[in-house]
Amino acid sequence: MTIIIGLDPSLSCTGWGVVRSEGPRLSHIANGQIQTDAKAPIAERLHHLHDAVRAVIEIHTPDRAAAEEIFLNKNPQSTLKLAQARGAVLAACAARGLSVNEHAARLVKKSVVGTGGADKNQIQAMLKVLLPGVHIAGADAADALAVAIADAHLMRR
Repeated sequence: MTIIIGLDPSLSCTGWGVVRSEGPRLSHIANGQIQTDAKAPIAERLHHLHDAVRAVIEIHTPDRAAAEEIFLNKNPQSTLKLAQARGAVLAACAARGLSVNEHAARLVKKSVVGTGGADKNQIQAMLKVLLPGVHIAGADAADALAVAIADAHLMRR
């Protein structure tokens, strides 16, 4: 049995999802979203993300973490903010002694839905099939659950 936390880092709203993997069987443990105040200084927002992710890790005690690889936006400022948020989130994992597997977004989608071009609605629909009865906290939490599920599938190979 392995407990995996999936993370979808973002400066405005970071999604997280925790699943239990037992061979080919998956079960939902928890999911949520961490929002930051857009009016707060960036250092304060990053600190909030770091502390909130550490708290989630403390509560759910995962065995490992998984996150989407960074992608480049057309707007360099957006890419920079995403990179800073990822840094805070990954540092929180490291502070709790977790290794972090990183997966490309297309690979996550292919692993969960069967196609790398899946949209958010397709991902959420498939999550309900894979994790019956799950209540998803929002789109970012759904993405994080997809990352955790993809990691369970990909690391089992």
